[in-house]
Amino acid sequence: MTPGTPAAREAPDGTAGLLAHGELTVRGRLRDASNAVLYCTVSRAGREVPCVYKPVRGERPLWDFPDGTLAQREVAAYEVSEALGWHLVPPTVLRDGPYGEGMCQLWIGPPPDGGEERPGGGEDGDGGAGADAAGGLLALVEGDEPGEGWKAIGLVGVGEGRTALLVHADDARLRRLAVLDAVINNADRKGGHLLTAPDGRLYGIDHGVTFHTDDKLRTLLWGWAGEPLPGETLGPLRGLAAALADGAPLTARLAGLITPAELDALRGRVDGLLATGRHPLPGGDWPAIPWPPV
Repeated sequence: MTPGTPAAREAPDGTAGLLAHGELTVRGRLRDASNAVLYCTVSRAGREVPCVYKPVRGERPLWDFPDGTLAQREVAAYEVSEALGWHLVPPTVLRDGPYGEGMCQLWIGPPPDGGEERPGGGEDGDGGAGADAAGGLLALVEGDEPGEGWKAIGLVGVGEGRTALLVHADDARLRRLAVLDAVINNADRKGGHLLTAPDGRLYGIDHGVTFHTDDKLRTLLWGWAGEPLPGETLGPLRGLAAALADGAPLTARLAGLITPAELDALRGRVDGLLATGRHPLPGGDWPAIPWPPV
């Protein structure tokens, strides 16, 4: 296991410790994902939890991200979410498995249909939890206005020359996730990456294309673009800025997962959000909305 992962700092009986040190058993593969995505269970000392395992050797090369780094970026996204105190990413570790080193993440919700294979899809590997995808947080509406309780994303084609307005919920949980995506520079926030657990908790999954040094933010969560950040996000952002200082424990862990240049860019994004106090606007040099959006 690579030093600096959450498992290296958590007791073995914690969830991340169980994911890192338990016996990993492959139960099936999620079909149609771009990368190898395996549904598994991990057990230790009489405790068993479901998880998803993405071996590094199953990652498809991308033109703009170094080969063999997606798993580390997923762990780094979990680290940052935990440092913010928002717990928006399921517990995620880097560990050895039946097909070599890979990302192992807690599965949220019921198992995939039949416990074996489940459709997946997307740029970075996708599939990571079995909760309700999108959870009623996205919708298509007619007309030019999103309606009360919704924020507009943009017009999309719906066939035969028709368009509809794609909207997302004006939801505090989703807004925190939009801030997290801005921090980690998420290049692929699709609707299928939003999961609502039975207890109402929102999770984001599939963070393999994050932490690039260039502005790559590509997301469905543009409804707050340019608006002031909620006051409740500013304290966590200041805490994250402090936690990213040279020599800090979080910095040491991230140094084993992303490059020094990417770590500096992360600090710059946090400082930029605090300086402007606003949600970012689309950069213009990169498609603002992922395709397909869901």
